Amino acid sequence: MLTISTMSAPNPIPTTITPTPPPSGGNLPLRSIPGSYGLPLLGPIGDRLNYFWFQGQDTFFKKKREKHNSSVFRTNIPPCFPFFVDVNPKVIAVLDVPSFSHLFDMNIIEKKDILVGDYMPSTKFTGDMRVGVYLDTAEEKHAKIKNFTTDILRKSSGVWVSSLISNLEIMWNTVEQSISKDGNANVLNPLQKCLFNFLAQGMLRADPANYSPELAETGHVMIDKWLAIQLLPIVNINLFQPLEEIFLHSWTYPFFLVKGDYNKLVSFVSKEAQEVIQRGKTEFGLTEQEAIHNLLFIIGFNAFGGFSRFLPALVNNLGLNNSEIQNTLRKEVREKCTSPSLLSFSAVQDMPNVASFVYETLRFQPPVPLQFGRARKDFELQTHDTRFAVKKGELLCGYQTIVMRDPKIFDDPETFVPDRFTGDKGAELLNYLFWSNGPQTGKSDANPPNSSLERMVREMWDPNRGWIFEYFADYFPGDVLKNIMSHELIEDEDYSIDNIFWNGSSSGGFTINSAM
Repeated sequence: MLTISTMSAPNPIPTTITPTPPPSGGNLPLRSIPGSYGLPLLGPIGDRLNYFWFQGQDTFFKKKREKHNSSVFRTNIPPCFPFFVDVNPKVIAVLDVPSFSHLFDMNIIEKKDILVGDYMPSTKFTGDMRVGVYLDTAEEKHAKIKNFTTDILRKSSGVWVSSLISNLEIMWNTVEQSISKDGNANVLNPLQKCLFNFLAQGMLRADPANYSPELAETGHVMIDKWLAIQLLPIVNINLFQPLEEIFLHSWTYPFFLVKGDYNKLVSFVSKEAQEVIQRGKTEFGLTEQEAIHNLLFIIGFNAFGGFSRFLPALVNNLGLNNSEIQNTLRKEVREKCTSPSLLSFSAVQDMPNVASFVYETLRFQPPVPLQFGRARKDFELQTHDTRFAVKKGELLCGYQTIVMRDPKIFDDPETFVPDRFTGDKGAELLNYLFWSNGPQTGKSDANPPNSSLERMVREMWDPNRGWIFEYFADYFPGDVLKNIMSHELIEDEDYSIDNIFWNGSSSGGFTINSAM
């Protein structure tokens, strides 16, 4: 099977993955799921007030876990009464690693329209269509959008480094100028501007500055507003209570508030990303509108939204930890990458302390804290020590911030340990480190047909550069990568696509497919 792996944001639409299997539960005791949903109206509104106001998310889930002496229990979560009559707030909370892992088994879990729970923002925010993240894996369109997304990530990987460096330089110059002028600086605004331009240049192959000065300067603000209007009913923004409950969590806000900005973003993608859009149409069977609105959602919701939460947490953790880890990371980066021109996927993979610091930030502060899945059929859900019967149609809710602090998996789970994921033990822990769509070690179960293999091979080869070795960095050590770079691509009509091979290989049959 040929699998292409890329470094990506915490929240892209991934290929279908095989999660870390739950432990065998044949001998575990079977319990009924504790907890209740309370009286109609009163139960949901009480849980909502605790969730947003009186307790907050962390304490809300922790107190319920303590009350029921169980990492699995029934509860309500927002949104709910009074104006969410079509939303069912009832969920089964799963708060340890074994139970949480069930959310990524597509044989028992359905993902239709439950990205943020039973509540789904109006499709007006996404071009009057259900974009990829709202589709179940069994829906035909899901596979097309998934493959389109992974193709974009694969193709864009060659320009990530140069684009990121150039945009980071602009960002840090802006921050330094603010500090020189005012003595302080707001980092979030220049960071989001950097992210928007980087993602547009990398994934869309489009520069906002070439489209309009307005988009280059405020495109990130447009996405912020588009995200905020959709998510206001389910996020806590810590304003004055009870005003937040009355005005922000009681009803949805209409699309027309951000319609003008969204249409500007659509126009930008439509005009400047035609190469990517055409690939979506010709190679993946999408309509032009499907390609445009899915591209906007991937960039705006998944990547921009995820990075806007994750990168500040990463920098904050670096600042809060002692100077020793800063010195360790600085030394490792400077030893492995002596100049920005040498920065690459293979170089980063040779930095175990940097990787561990990033993984620990993902564990400690997951960018996407809530995960949902609806039972596709009746099944038994397993924790470390118990089994529970789940009925078809019930909605599961995993609060990843608590799950990733499971004391039976992670030592000293409430402490940020920068080198937690180094060495053999650290590598084993990666089986339990979940991104928003599965474990870090999850594998694709897709088996690309020969036409996909041929397309991938052609993407790996640049007539002017040779083999683009970054594509192979996940599979081969440095000495093999250097050897690959010395060979050329040969295509012969006498061979099948599977036998596209490197000229000069000692075996004479060292094919792309067998090498992978």
